[in-house]
Amino acid sequence: MRMALHAEWTKLRTVAGPLWLLLGTAAATVALSTVAISVVNCTARGCGGDTTKVSLMGVQLGQALVAILAVVVISGEYSSGMIRTTVTAVPQRAAVLAAKATALTGVVAVAATAAVLGSLLAGWLILPAPEDQALSLADGPTLRAVVGSVLYLVLVALLSLGVATAVRDSATGIGIVLGLLYVVPVVSRTISDPHWQRLLQKIAPMSAGLAVQATTDLPSLPISPWAGLGVTTGWAAAALLVGGLLLRIRDA
Repeated sequence: MRMALHAEWTKLRTVAGPLWLLLGTAAATVALSTVAISVVNCTARGCGGDTTKVSLMGVQLGQALVAILAVVVISGEYSSGMIRTTVTAVPQRAAVLAAKATALTGVVAVAATAAVLGSLLAGWLILPAPEDQALSLADGPTLRAVVGSVLYLVLVALLSLGVATAVRDSATGIGIVLGLLYVVPVVSRTISDPHWQRLLQKIAPMSAGLAVQATTDLPSLPISPWAGLGVTTGWAAAALLVGGLLLRIRDA
């Protein structure tokens, strides 16, 4: 496992693609958050709404780059044929996937932390003083939203890794993950039955996971913040389990 982890870390560190995707994740997240904060309508009585959630809106864009990074981490090896070298050097395929997941978790966690804190800082700088007090990490709900957003991006990476391991193809893997993240919430809004709409929002990986960002009006949410993040965790675990099983039983 130690050798496999060192190999995966070396691949991430020495290839330019992952670095640019990580930098892009942080930049895109902060940029979209800044735009969202800038259009908030504030008055002398305050800005209203959940300013913490608005400040973290960029996560919805940053997750796409995280997903692409996670998919190419393994699908790139299938397209180049390097996967044969990888499994020859480390015959225990479960260790290969575990090493990839561990290395990916580390780099995504760093980029996600920078992205989320940068977004929160943008909100603190742009919003009026009475509102930016709610963006302090000393505030319990805000701290939960920040930590939860970082964990959410890590889970998106692991979900994407599992899907890519199962399908082997970059385009297919990216399409499946982005469909789960972006298309399912759109579909839920087209459903007229409130019960089924709410149910879909509870089980979709993005709408459920991003409930962790909410800091106001929690009773109106389809699912509670930490329970929603638990749903995304379930998606990631299931994807890794299926991907790991297929990695073991199929030829490289």
